[in-house]
Amino acid sequence: MRLSTVILPTTPWHNGGRDKWQRAEELGFHAAYTYDHLAWRTFRDGPWFGAIPTLTAAATATSTLRLGTLVTSPNFRHPVTLAKELISLDDISGGRITLGIGAGGNGFDATTLKKPGEEQWTPKERADRFAEFVALLDRLLSEPAEVTSEGTFYSATEARNLPGCAQSPRLPLAVAATGPRGLRLAAQHGQAWVTTGDPKVYEAGTPEQSVEAVAAQVAKLGKACAEQGRDVAGLDKILLTGFTPEFNPDTHAADAHPLRSVDAFVEFARPYAALGFTELVIHMPIADSVFAADEQGYEQIAKEAAARLSS
Repeated sequence: MRLSTVILPTTPWHNGGRDKWQRAEELGFHAAYTYDHLAWRTFRDGPWFGAIPTLTAAATATSTLRLGTLVTSPNFRHPVTLAKELISLDDISGGRITLGIGAGGNGFDATTLKKPGEEQWTPKERADRFAEFVALLDRLLSEPAEVTSEGTFYSATEARNLPGCAQSPRLPLAVAATGPRGLRLAAQHGQAWVTTGDPKVYEAGTPEQSVEAVAAQVAKLGKACAEQGRDVAGLDKILLTGFTPEFNPDTHAADAHPLRSVDAFVEFARPYAALGFTELVIHMPIADSVFAADEQGYEQIAKEAAARLSS
């Protein structure tokens, strides 16, 4: 079991930002991720920095910590330009990058680049774009000499990404998905699969129902892998925490928060470990936000929880 963290890009680099990434490494986290959005929910009207520049700075400020996005989406990116940025980032970090990637949603990322009143992508178009995006990005990262591809949404003409990724055969993709098409993409292209749980259960369910919902997702992932002739055991499984009922401040009291102590977190995490999850990701606390949590509890979890969950 590996334990990782998310550091939201809300803190100026020279006013505490660097310190957060270095502290994540000191605490012994396996990886530190950040969100790749133009803005996000309640943080929309405050500071929010770009994911790739932030990760580049983090790569130069750390030496062993894996780094990545949870998650990047096609909402405002193109596979050709993203691939170029990723091979550069993988080089700067010395091969420590994981790309979390998902279909995206209907938030600010989906509307910022559109004209006022312009319709958003339908769920089907979003899924179609995601499938094409992942397949082309995989090729661009795996075939650095030259890629030409003509798609419905994304094309490349003699795209070159020399010298390629520092990692071989390319940097790993962690595909976030819960639906059948997304799970198929995880089975086809992913080195890892990412879930946050079931949003409906987060709003009005119980912790037990959350575990049941995620277990059903794991079963569907196993079926998708079998259809691709792949052993699901060879695919890392990542739970991005913070979106299951225990973290919902409207339904669960602060004294029941999983990050309040090591014991509380281990109790929360054991059912997911039993489902075969290989990595759990917790948010670095941000005061007065949905990610508010006890700093001391968070640090103790970082130091102790992974060993206890692996024993």
